[in-house]
Amino acid sequence: MAKFRALALLALLLGFIVVGMGAYTRLTEAGLGCPDWPGCYGFNLVPQTAAEIAIAEAKFPDTPLEVGKAWNEMVHRYLAAGLGLLIAVLWFQALYFRRQRWLCTGLSALVVMQALLGMWTVTLNLMPLVVMAHLLGGFFILVLLLLLNLNLATWITAALYDQRALKPYLIMVGLVVLAQIALGGWTSSNYAAVVCSSLPICEGDWLNQINFAKGFSMPSAESYQYGVLDYSARLTIHVSHRLWAGVTALCVLGIALYCWKFSRDLTSRRLAQSLLVILLVQVGLGVSNVWFHLPIAVAVAHNLVAAILLLALTCLAYRIWQPPSSQGAR
Repeated sequence: MAKFRALALLALLLGFIVVGMGAYTRLTEAGLGCPDWPGCYGFNLVPQTAAEIAIAEAKFPDTPLEVGKAWNEMVHRYLAAGLGLLIAVLWFQALYFRRQRWLCTGLSALVVMQALLGMWTVTLNLMPLVVMAHLLGGFFILVLLLLLNLNLATWITAALYDQRALKPYLIMVGLVVLAQIALGGWTSSNYAAVVCSSLPICEGDWLNQINFAKGFSMPSAESYQYGVLDYSARLTIHVSHRLWAGVTALCVLGIALYCWKFSRDLTSRRLAQSLLVILLVQVGLGVSNVWFHLPIAVAVAHNLVAAILLLALTCLAYRIWQPPSSQGAR
């Protein structure tokens, strides 16, 4: 079982790296760095020699090879494939040890779905709905890997007090956070992140340009790279992401402050304090994205801290869902 726990922890760490690399790939416009799947211009590695490059350009004359972008995409694929293999090993071990079978089966199913979404991301030329679903799939895999690690942990003690009254509020906050992550994916995949360059509201007559029907539509196109929606649609997406960020911040702030001030469980209070710090960092990164016009390092960090926020919320939910010990029940 010690090896099982070590593999589960390794998978969680690798999953976090894959999410970060996915964000970097998307933000460096490398999502179509390789126009085919799962290879790259018909090769298992990025074409490097003059002969390989000539073959690649002959096969794909409309998409000239950009070596840097191709490597970004292929490194992401290699890491994702490694994570998939690791999760497959965890699944076989779960069946062997007869522990965490359903969780590992769910993880394996998610990995298969992620592979399909990765393929469709390329074959459908960065269709925003597929890109957003691919992002959410990565976050869901992280959450399940965290739950697997928590279930296997030997150092977690039972809660002393019953906190079941918080469950419906925590579910609501979790859904709000997931909606904000989805909006972030929709904003990024439609190239709407830099539409507004002023704070706290957009410049110009932005209010009269809001059009939710256009902002959340998906017109047909041969390629969605660099976006196909007009300015008003992208403005709507950007503003929606900003406004929902305010709702998300208030919800996370509310549950964190409540747990910090009123929970009698020390672990829950510490998790609530961590949530407050993570929320503050995430708000700062969101503001920096607008103020500094989406620098790649800040944008990648914004994605990763969103993942950390979701994982911290998952830890708090795990703690609240734990049945109290008999000592606490008395």
